Amino acid sequence: MKLGFIGTGVMGQAMVGHLLAAGHTVNVYNRTKAKTDELVANGAIWCDTPTEVASESEIIFTMVGYPSDVEEVYYGPQGIFQTAVTGKTLVDFTTSTPDLAERIYQTAKEKGAASIDAPVSGGDLGARNATLTIMVGGDEEAYQQVKPLFEVLGKTFQLQGGAGKGQHTKMANQIMIAGTMTGMTEMLVYANQAGLDLPRVIDTLSGGGAANWSMTNYSPRILKEDYSPGFFVKHFIKDLGIALDEAKKMGLDLPSTTLAKKLYDQLAEKGYENDGTQALIKLWWQDGKKS
Repeated sequence: MKLGFIGTGVMGQAMVGHLLAAGHTVNVYNRTKAKTDELVANGAIWCDTPTEVASESEIIFTMVGYPSDVEEVYYGPQGIFQTAVTGKTLVDFTTSTPDLAERIYQTAKEKGAASIDAPVSGGDLGARNATLTIMVGGDEEAYQQVKPLFEVLGKTFQLQGGAGKGQHTKMANQIMIAGTMTGMTEMLVYANQAGLDLPRVIDTLSGGGAANWSMTNYSPRILKEDYSPGFFVKHFIKDLGIALDEAKKMGLDLPSTTLAKKLYDQLAEKGYENDGTQALIKLWWQDGKKS
């Protein structure tokens, strides 16, 4: 199948690799061309613009940073909608706003194309291991068409409803992760201050009611002082902002999520916005080094 993939960052690069390994032709575009060099060496085809990717592909995946980037990729002067997309399927993996997902869906429909919003969870490890969770909004027919490709990229995927529902599900996911990340961080701070053996504590808690994905995957990185981004602080702040905006529209007050965003805002203000989300512990441990 002729596929397109726009946005080959931390996660996108691994995802394209899986699609190539599955035998698909993959046309790629990224703002920084060098980030596609390895993929092109492995058989991907470089395109100069998102428009070119769309014109050369049957199914086009996008995975960029912010809603403004999504809008540019779809509606900009070199965007997807600058070429004929009749009969094509558009899949946005970016965590973006439900409103924008609905708008893209409507535009695609008017142009004879299908569109689904499919934000993912699992970070760099999930992308690399093809174990992503994919949250889908859109029509059943489009979902069934793309489902075999989701099977290449992830292990959990489900249609949540119409356009925008994938993004709403991702917001629910990020609200939950906000709690596990702050809990994991404070757990390590407390256990360290109490003089406990941290690897032993993590191993013990992982077998009980405190077990969670954040602790399993990020605590070992913290102990190694590895703050490389499986998921950027700046992108998590963006996600939490979207979640709180959507909650406000629904008349909801989410105090725990609000606090988590404030903590991550403080982290970014200290200059750590390009670290991974596990860098939250730097608010307690200077430079992420336990005392």
